[in-house]
Formats: sequence, C-alpha cells, structure tokens
Amino acid sequence: MGLTIARLALLAAAGLALASCQSTPKATPVPSGKSASLLAMEQVAISAHKCWIASKDPAFKAYQMANELNSYSGTPRFLLVPTKHYGGKPLLVVQAQGNSSRVDAFGPLMNEPLGARISADITRWQAGNPSCAAAA
Repeated sequence: MGLTIARLALLAAAGLALASCQSTPKATPVPSGKSASLLAMEQVAISAHKCWIASKDPAFKAYQMANELNSYSGTPRFLLVPTKHYGGKPLLVVQAQGNSSRVDAFGPLMNEPLGARISADITRWQAGNPSCAAAA
C-alpha cells in the first residue's frame, strides 16, 4: 500500500513538472504600479543600451549609459556620459515625467550631427519598434 501511494505521489509530481513546462499563450502582461513614464523609459532604455552600447556602435563608442530609471521624483531617465569620465557632465539626457509616456531628449549631443539619429531612434523605440535601425 505504501509503495502505491509513493508511486501516485511521484506520478502527480511528474505531471505537475510537465505541466509547468508547457508554453502558455504570449499575452502582454499588464504591469502594475508602474507609471506611464517608467514604462516608456524602460522600453527606450533597453533599446538604447542594446543598439548603442552593447552593439559597440562606433558612433557611441565614446559614451556610456547611466540609468536612473528607478527615480522617486517621477522622472525616470538615463544619461550618456563620457566613457572616461563617468561622473562627468551628461552629454545626453533622455527622460519622461510623471504619468506621461512622452520621452524627451536634450543635451549637447542633440546639437551635433548625431542628434538627428538619436531623435529618430528614440521616436522609433517609443512607438514600440525595438529595432536598431530605421526600416529602409
């Protein structure tokens, strides 16, 4: 009798393990407790890091990202700072405020030729397209 109960318990555990491996439909989870600005900035910051920094894009080689997404001021943002001077003055600030999903970018880099690309990238990422380059 004890052996049968052990077998049933083992069979039940195996069934639960197998069920947990089954794929579920890919539904976009509804985040709770996150402001519209934080949601927008997370999306933009992930793409910026992937496309500008992690990809080792030559145009952004001289910069590194400083994330400040978990801001208690309601202004999640990230900064691009010189690689050699992490504590130096930010050359680019990308932020959203309050309950707005509008992302703003400003700083000296926006006045350089790279500014047009930064603006286009941020607009594309904010719209939900995480690609690193604009469609041709």
